[in-house]
Amino acid sequence: MTSPRAKKILLAAVLIAPIAVGGFVLQERQAQSGVRLFQQVVAIVNDRFVDSLTVGALYEKAARGLVTELKDPYAELYTPKDLEMFNQSTGGFYGGVGMTIVSQEGLITIEKVFPHTPAERAGIRVGDKIIGVDTFAVRGWKIEQVSSKLKGKPGTQVTAKFLRPGADQFAVTFTREVVRIPAVPYAIMLDNKIAYIPVTGFSETASSETRAALVRLTAEGAKGVVLDLRGNPGGFLEQADTMANVFLGKGQEIVSVRQRGEPTITHVTTQTPAAPTIPLVVLTDGRSASASEIVAGALQDHDRALILGTTSFGKGLVQSMYRLDGGYAIKLTTAKWYTPAGRSIQRERKLTDDGQLIEVHPDSLESDSSRAARPKFKSDGGRVVYGGGAITPDIIVPADTLTSVEQRFDRMLATKSQEAYLALYDYSFELSKTVKPDFVVTQEMRDEFFQRLGKRGVTLERKDYDAAQSYVNRMLDGRISVLAFGDSTAKRRFVKDDSQLKKALELLRRGSTTKDLLAIAASTSTPSNKPEK
Repeated sequence: MTSPRAKKILLAAVLIAPIAVGGFVLQERQAQSGVRLFQQVVAIVNDRFVDSLTVGALYEKAARGLVTELKDPYAELYTPKDLEMFNQSTGGFYGGVGMTIVSQEGLITIEKVFPHTPAERAGIRVGDKIIGVDTFAVRGWKIEQVSSKLKGKPGTQVTAKFLRPGADQFAVTFTREVVRIPAVPYAIMLDNKIAYIPVTGFSETASSETRAALVRLTAEGAKGVVLDLRGNPGGFLEQADTMANVFLGKGQEIVSVRQRGEPTITHVTTQTPAAPTIPLVVLTDGRSASASEIVAGALQDHDRALILGTTSFGKGLVQSMYRLDGGYAIKLTTAKWYTPAGRSIQRERKLTDDGQLIEVHPDSLESDSSRAARPKFKSDGGRVVYGGGAITPDIIVPADTLTSVEQRFDRMLATKSQEAYLALYDYSFELSKTVKPDFVVTQEMRDEFFQRLGKRGVTLERKDYDAAQSYVNRMLDGRISVLAFGDSTAKRRFVKDDSQLKKALELLRRGSTTKDLLAIAASTSTPSNKPEK
């Protein structure tokens, strides 16, 4: 005899089955309705829209609309051309001539010339304008259009026509080469045997370049390291893994990836580190993002480095790339990154109607009170590290800011920015041929620069110019140094003007181990950042 309880269970099962079946039927009907809606819209647009569109273009637009409506700020549909450019920018290699370009006042302008490239050997300068590529006049073209014409298969040729201020037009025929964009543009030894290694991005060679620079500088006697990740937007995830492994011991967690409906994936170090004990300071700022934050977070959680500077960007979402037919690809957010201590790197943001990313809960994150309000986690050694998105430094050091006088002067130059830039570049280029490495900016140089600004239509009151003397000195010193001696020498000259780097060097002079550095940080921070007993 069936018990009353069994009857209830049986009845419940009988009732649930039709509901479940009904749910599947409803979902199927909704899917069919959606398909019909889409097909009808495409058919009417194809037949009746005032401008003719191919069926392929219609479907591409529909696909882009779907990706846009996901409201995922990092989702993107790549055309074959877009995908090629993406691979070039992240991979660090391409077939080209070795220069980066920007658009200034409708003209394509050379922003940077890379060393040991066809562009450098041809004498191309920063500030030169490209007015033609092969048989095409490129005035009014977008940067992407000009870039795609200049790039191509290594060994092939391309002719570019240039306009240089104060000179006649000229043309150069380049033979394209594989151009490698260095992730570590230089690495130098600073005072007191401190290695300084700036990493500009996480390309396919970022960790190997960092390791090579570190091995060289430690062989030269480096007693400490400053790893500069300021302005580094990230790149390949596997490069973050291998970069962290340069400093972390084998078997330590780097980052975990949590995604919908899948088990957590934990990344750990697998190799013997190149520098497991050398005192290490990592510099971050509001533009340090993604892979930069993975590295900084892992080193902070394992008490392997002192993080110094300002709070990072907070980009802790994982994007996956899926190849599609016809050479297309789609990039979607599929997971989130978490540091070894369990902190989410993602800082909550939303996409506005005009395509801007804004913070949902904006605050400076730089005051002791705002930092104390953030979720607290523990490092390996029991130190408090802060969650809530992004990587909060152990010691916060704001970047240098312009004085009110310098800000006013900067606004004056902004009204004629192109003319001011050309005056600065041309004069600095002349001086770069004669100055010695220990040069100083003189009153004679400042007087001549003022005259050249006037000749180019940059009208300034002499009293305003003289009041901003320190700013003018930095402008001339920086540009002359780079043109005459390169980025590394220019950086050495500018250490005195970099408050964050100066603080890092000061700490490394005081601490002989990373443990010493963290103890100094704890003694100068709020009580909440000290290890708990």
